Amino acid sequence: MTRRGESPFAVRGVIEGFYGPPWSHAQRLDLIAFIAARGMNTFVYAPKDDPLVRRDWRNPYSGRDLERLSELADACRRRGVDFVYCLSPGLSIRYGSTADLDTLAGKFDLVAEMGVHHFGLLLDDIPDTLQHPTDQTAFGDLVDAHISLVGRLFDRFGADRRLIVCPTVYWGYGDEDHISRLGRGIDPRIDLYWTGRAICSPTLDLLDAATFARATGRPPTYWDNYPVNDVAMGHELHIGPYRGRDRHLWRFALGVIANGMELFESSKIPFATIADYLHQPDDYDPETSWLQAIREVVGEEDSHAFSLFADNVRSSALSDQDAPMVTRALEAFVFEIEHGGGPTMASHDLARLAEQLLSAADHLLRGPVQNRALIDEARPWIEAFEIGAQALRCMAQLAAADRLDGDGRAELAPYLQRLRQTRVRVFGDVLDMTLMDLTAGSAPEPSRQRSQGGS
Repeated sequence: MTRRGESPFAVRGVIEGFYGPPWSHAQRLDLIAFIAARGMNTFVYAPKDDPLVRRDWRNPYSGRDLERLSELADACRRRGVDFVYCLSPGLSIRYGSTADLDTLAGKFDLVAEMGVHHFGLLLDDIPDTLQHPTDQTAFGDLVDAHISLVGRLFDRFGADRRLIVCPTVYWGYGDEDHISRLGRGIDPRIDLYWTGRAICSPTLDLLDAATFARATGRPPTYWDNYPVNDVAMGHELHIGPYRGRDRHLWRFALGVIANGMELFESSKIPFATIADYLHQPDDYDPETSWLQAIREVVGEEDSHAFSLFADNVRSSALSDQDAPMVTRALEAFVFEIEHGGGPTMASHDLARLAEQLLSAADHLLRGPVQNRALIDEARPWIEAFEIGAQALRCMAQLAAADRLDGDGRAELAPYLQRLRQTRVRVFGDVLDMTLMDLTAGSAPEPSRQRSQGGS
């Protein structure tokens, strides 16, 4: 879907910067076409578990590895997308070593020969103190070492090259000592990545961007850790819409790059909503954008079934609602149980909803679908979704038969056990808590929210 008109953000794109198996070469080529068609202009190559980017950064590219990198650069150039090649040497580099600086600059030079002009020096997720005795003697602290390294590297760049740096402390209010000193100590032409108030920030606020710009002497480029779900977030499927970003953020921010999930096809849904926000933040509507993104990525014929599923996997740092449709149905159902008698409309409504969800799960798991790769990626969550829908149907049936006490509890208990055994997050907390209360015989409280803080 081609976006027309000018975006107020100079930088709009995606970063492959997650922990876990990197995307395949074919997926990266697919992504470049996908983001370009949606008005994005930046692809940042920085997979954490690519040895040649991080742990083995000193090793040069050769053979097929070199060819693939060149093909990515060519694909970006043809699509009008800036290819940003990054290295993450901070686990082992000796900051005062001329040999290590030569190796670092030489590897960037090799990639520059492919026509690449944008480079990233990533100093994130490393020890926050100097490790080598020679560096401990040469520098006052890690910030001094980083100012020296960045400056000496940038001095070797020609006028046609751009450099962006990710600091070791890459989140906060934007005026902390580490980032302020780094910003004051490096060339103002060098850009800086920033994730916002938190590593995975629920909001990106204009005031914080302005604070960062004043403290560092340049606007932030937001490395937005959404929809990424690596490390402790692996049980969540982040396919909800982009939200919580100030519509005036562009006034003090250079732009946004979104960190994807290892789940490539699933990432496309939130990526499409991020592209919509970046294209026209004033008019961006998360829900409208999200439904359109589902139609585009999933396919029109499967979009209704997938939307019913997706409504129940909204959990992320960006969302304070986990499963709004099911939550409302269970709130009405619990009120019925607590305040009066017999199968009523709430039980019938819950039964109807359960059948809709079961039909959607059956279609996605067993029917013909257009985007099979997407369904295969999301299969653990869709299977848990089906178990939850079966539990909802059982609840409604037991209530209609006035059997939610006694032996009815025993019929519900296996659903709770099976849901927990999936070890993925679907329906947030609401279904688990309702089942737990019903099987224990206490009054259910489905409206209780999960603890604050997102992931």
